Amino acid sequence: MNLKTRPVEYKDGKTTCIGYLAWDESRADPLPCVLVNHAWGGLDGFAQDQAVRMAALGYVGFALDNYGDGALPETMDEKAAMMTPLKEDRKALLKRLTAGYKAAAALDEVDETHMAAMGFCFGGLCTLDMARAGLDLHAAISFHGLLDAPEGLPKKKCKASVLVAHGWDDPMADPDMVKAFGNEMAERKCDWQLHAYGNVVHGFMNPEADNKKMGIVYNELAAQRATNASLDLLAEKFSMHGIDQA
Repeated sequence: MNLKTRPVEYKDGKTTCIGYLAWDESRADPLPCVLVNHAWGGLDGFAQDQAVRMAALGYVGFALDNYGDGALPETMDEKAAMMTPLKEDRKALLKRLTAGYKAAAALDEVDETHMAAMGFCFGGLCTLDMARAGLDLHAAISFHGLLDAPEGLPKKKCKASVLVAHGWDDPMADPDMVKAFGNEMAERKCDWQLHAYGNVVHGFMNPEADNKKMGIVYNELAAQRATNASLDLLAEKFSMHGIDQA
């Protein structure tokens, strides 16, 4: 195994985005790709590490730059200022996400017929919106993601199998929101599953999450369970890659 990484520039209109590609250079053929949607802090080290982790598992990891220009807000106010306009304009967000999806699909390292996406917090919402839009993904995985559906966009059947890994006590997605999300998925006739972890709040996948006041706390056991579920789904969806089914 010879893991490599490099930045990849792509455009959303006039905005330049700088994605982060991770792949195993010893693999000659294009491989399944897992897109990584970052949390509200931008395409940071955590998001990059997830892309590398996917590459180490035999996929291609591609972390999207959903803020553009490689922006890395530092304070909570700065993070909210970057995230809120996109969360409130889901049409613009979907356009940005689709630009990243197309950029990844065009890479030589990627088998564009075998793609999936995962995301964390705001990135979970991004991932779910990609599935809601009917992008050609085999799987869409949300970790402690925001669950509210976009308004004013066509309701399409999800092509992706959806997995939501959720802390039951997450203050940013309470049980009423979870129920609404389940109803939405049923209405769309999606293949979906939800894993809810008891006594777990927001941010449970990130070892640096430690803000009890905001309900953002790492939970090692929940993180491991969510990781196992996600890897099982990816293995299921990519199991036939490279096999001639003619």
